[in-house]
Amino acid sequence: MSRHSVPVPDVPVGYRIGEWELTEPIGTGAWGSVYAARSTADGTPVAVKLWHTDRLAPGQRAALDELVSREVRFSQEADHPHLVRTRAVCVISDPDRPPLDGAVALVMDRADHSLQDLLDAADPETPGPVPGAERILRHVAAGLAHMHAAGRVHGDLKPANVLLTTSGETWLADFGLTAELDGTHAYMPPLGTLDHLPPEWWSERTGVRGTVVRPSADIWAFGVLAHQVLTGGRHPFPGAAARARALAAQAYARGTAPLSLDESVPAPWRALVGDCLTPDHASRSRHDAAAVLTRVRALGAPRPAARRLRRAVVGAVVLALAAAAAGAAVLLPDGTGRPTTGGAPPTTASAPAAAATTPSAPAHGAIPPGSDVPVPLRDVITRAAHRCTEEEITPVVLAAMLKAESGFDADAARPRSDEYGIALWTPAVFRAWAVDGDKDGVKDYMSPADAIMTMGGYVCWLAQRFEEEGLTGDMPALVAAGYRTSDRTVIEAGGVPEQVEGHVAEVRRHLARYTR
Repeated sequence: MSRHSVPVPDVPVGYRIGEWELTEPIGTGAWGSVYAARSTADGTPVAVKLWHTDRLAPGQRAALDELVSREVRFSQEADHPHLVRTRAVCVISDPDRPPLDGAVALVMDRADHSLQDLLDAADPETPGPVPGAERILRHVAAGLAHMHAAGRVHGDLKPANVLLTTSGETWLADFGLTAELDGTHAYMPPLGTLDHLPPEWWSERTGVRGTVVRPSADIWAFGVLAHQVLTGGRHPFPGAAARARALAAQAYARGTAPLSLDESVPAPWRALVGDCLTPDHASRSRHDAAAVLTRVRALGAPRPAARRLRRAVVGAVVLALAAAAAGAAVLLPDGTGRPTTGGAPPTTASAPAAAATTPSAPAHGAIPPGSDVPVPLRDVITRAAHRCTEEEITPVVLAAMLKAESGFDADAARPRSDEYGIALWTPAVFRAWAVDGDKDGVKDYMSPADAIMTMGGYVCWLAQRFEEEGLTGDMPALVAAGYRTSDRTVIEAGGVPEQVEGHVAEVRRHLARYTR
């Protein structure tokens, strides 16, 4: 997997940028890093967003320059209580530190945490609105309505870009993709967050000026974000990885899968989210940000819907039949909140020749008590598998892969190929998919829980990717091959590539043992 992130500068604690002194790093994104800082004049706490452009390829440099200019331009113009305030824009002059010399720094008001932090802290097993849900959504809608009225599209609305303070303030932030409308639409670089991009984004061509984006794209993103706020983090489209959820949204837009919003969302709020997630731009544009704000204000604080104490059998049968007709993945109210795949399997005409020789694990197969899978790992392996919408990705499949990868050795290492830990992650690839499996606030590829939960998400995405490309048959073998090589390598080979046949055979042997 290629990386498109900008190298993070080595900034020492106490480094001065103008009157601001950096105290500690807050976080790093694909295009910059953010530091906590304070004013040397009066101690005012601020956040400093820092880009640097050394060691970038020309294409990356041009893209970064465009993002910086967009964010600086809009940040200097923004004037609204629910848009983060920029206090200063500085260009660093430090010839003794080449990585910092010429870097651009935005000094902004500092929040206490982001909406993403709030969602990460929610209990996924008990869906319901996060604390202050109505206030957060009202403030986000107000900031968005202000931007649209000023002729701007945010372009990257997501929980990580919604900042929160302990005093109850909510600020929209990160204006690197913000674009000025030219008539009914604007142009932005072909970037964005897969989880919050509207279906039509995937069919828009990128021209000289960039990709077309409209205010309705922000409305779609608001619908996704509102569903997450109202359910404690649940995405409205099934999938363990962002790419999988984006594919599910596209299937919904094509009419081959239903929109299955979480039943814990109260009906009036569900109607609002559904309108924001209208599948095409033309229909969605009827629900502009000002109208959304009015509806949010009228709805008031959401109260969690009463949880069903028994299965809705008739509804489940209807949804299953609909999914069978459409070949779609739906969420059935089975009490687990875990997606169930409906419909007949795709044709096996394109399956790899060796695929039919290996028994598949039973749906959501449990790890047998007498196996060599370490007892302390069984729970996290099971949880990792059960987060996936694909029935072929079971606990025993992940256990067999871990056995073949490292023999369950948490300290496994292959320095020559840059692979480490129980799941033998390449650190750069891990960071792109990382899940905090042990909930300690750190995503570490050497942590068995983090590595296994992240493996589960990545393997789930591989399964969905291969299905989308028409590869069928022995899915455990295909994902084991994809994990060891890449999705593209498996797709181009039409099955298990020759160079990993031995490794896949080992996974098959372990899987056969675990499923007896």
